[in-house]
Amino acid sequence: MTALRLRWQRSVAIAATGAAAFVGTAIAAAPAQAHTPQWSVTCDSVSIDLKQYAEKGNKVTVKAGDKVLIDDTFGRSFHKKVDLPEHSKPLDVTAQVVASDGDQFSWGPETKQSPVCETEKPTPAPEPSESESTSPSPSASPSQSASEKPEPSAPESSTSAPAEKPQGGGDDLAETGSSSNTPMIAGIAAAVVVAGGALVAFARKRRSSQN
Repeated sequence: MTALRLRWQRSVAIAATGAAAFVGTAIAAAPAQAHTPQWSVTCDSVSIDLKQYAEKGNKVTVKAGDKVLIDDTFGRSFHKKVDLPEHSKPLDVTAQVVASDGDQFSWGPETKQSPVCETEKPTPAPEPSESESTSPSPSASPSQSASEKPEPSAPESSTSAPAEKPQGGGDDLAETGSSSNTPMIAGIAAAVVVAGGALVAFARKRRSSQN
């Protein structure tokens, strides 16, 4: 009976020791499992999310290259997103957390790389070339360049043939003086005058004889 009792007590002691060890290990591991740092980096920003830290005294630092983006002290949690400076090549971003409840709960510095943001550049409008700016106007001949000036046309009088003279008119187009018929007309007029005078004289003679 005594031996059975001693064996039972020994079993209880072993179980109690194991339970105490398990509880102690769980308590010691709890703070480490509670600290959950998370952070991410894109081409233009960095986000950091810290949960279940000590009530106060924790410190977080974030740098982009040599530029400090975040340098804050926080309590149980910390959430922040900041813009990254513009960069034409991949940029190194570093984050670090110093926990107030022991160096074993701190982490970093940890580095991530921010890629270059892809932006679509507007297509520039094509500039007119030198040949286009000096091209002839639509009214000009395609073979005639803009620098060539059209030669003035010759006067019509120099290129046109002389007008043909009317047939039968001779060289004189208009009679401005006496023609060849003038002496004949003058002779006829003189004969008429003489005949008239003779008739008048004959009539007078006849009257005087009758009286």
